[in-house]
Amino acid sequence: MLKNRLQYLISRTRRNHGLEHATSHVLSEQHKQFSAQGHSDFRGFHLNIYGDIPEADVAAAVEEAHSRMTNGEHHLAVHPNCGTVLLTTATLGALASQSAFGLEQRRQRRAHMDLSVFFSGLPSAILAGVLALIISRPVGMAIQQRLTTNGDLQNLEVVRVRKIRPSVITRLFQLLLATGKELDVNAYHIETRG
Repeated sequence: MLKNRLQYLISRTRRNHGLEHATSHVLSEQHKQFSAQGHSDFRGFHLNIYGDIPEADVAAAVEEAHSRMTNGEHHLAVHPNCGTVLLTTATLGALASQSAFGLEQRRQRRAHMDLSVFFSGLPSAILAGVLALIISRPVGMAIQQRLTTNGDLQNLEVVRVRKIRPSVITRLFQLLLATGKELDVNAYHIETRG
């Protein structure tokens, strides 16, 4: 019973994550200066919009995204700026560079990392990091498609879209994205069921 409940919660989270991405795709089609950050759970998703986008446009985008996905546009669930892709990139880059240094340390038969290992291994570590960055995007997209999102919404319904108060994290992103210009931020919670 616990296993079934856990599978249900994971399925709901993946479908909500897919709908979150589809909403971002729809908004970016309609608004050229669109920037957002969000996160999903089994109850729905939060969407933080940076820039001047009317609340009605957000609600309409959620409905359009839901409609398009329900009508077979499952590809909208995958987004290139997803945290899954960013995490994959960071992980592969770090592992590749660390592996290059480890190989150099082994080649020099050193017990510990020292300046000789560092400077000798640096070119290989940079190359390994660059190669990891090149392959990380398609790998991250594949992981996202297979594990963290689901483009088939099944019986998922949008219950409501409501504006909420931006969190401290949302305000931090606002400072990072603004870079000296005024940048509005609006936060939304999209509640789902199914």
